[in-house]
Amino acid sequence: MKYSYTFLLLLVYCCSTVASFVAPNGVQRAATTELNAERREFLSAAAVAAGLAFPLTANAIRDYENVGYLGGSEIVDVNNANVRVYLKMPGLYPTLAGKIASNGPYNAVGDLYNIPGLSGKEKELLKKYESRFTAQKPQADYVIDRFNNGLYR
Repeated sequence: MKYSYTFLLLLVYCCSTVASFVAPNGVQRAATTELNAERREFLSAAAVAAGLAFPLTANAIRDYENVGYLGGSEIVDVNNANVRVYLKMPGLYPTLAGKIASNGPYNAVGDLYNIPGLSGKEKELLKKYESRFTAQKPQADYVIDRFNNGLYR
């Protein structure tokens, strides 16, 4: 039968704790102060071992600091925002918005002009709204939802 490392460490700790308080037959007990010192040493060593056995929790990023650029402000993150965000900008949705979402990621907003197959009118629309775009680092949690975020009318 397999046991986890933590379970075995806990088992050794419990057995040694009981053994430290019970003296074997035929052995004279040490003076009370000596026993207390031994117990303190043992318990401090056990506390250190327990601290090493249970790792600290990881500090995960819970909130994306640029969440406002995903559709909650006038500025849109071209690398992470959903295609429906472009509804706020007349002329971009659905054709140009689809091209922006499908050709990323972009290092800078100027990279939008390098999208293959852009017409002159589409480039004019990009120029019109260029001040409302930003290119943040792509985040896996949002890139996957650029085309379909599951919201339907």
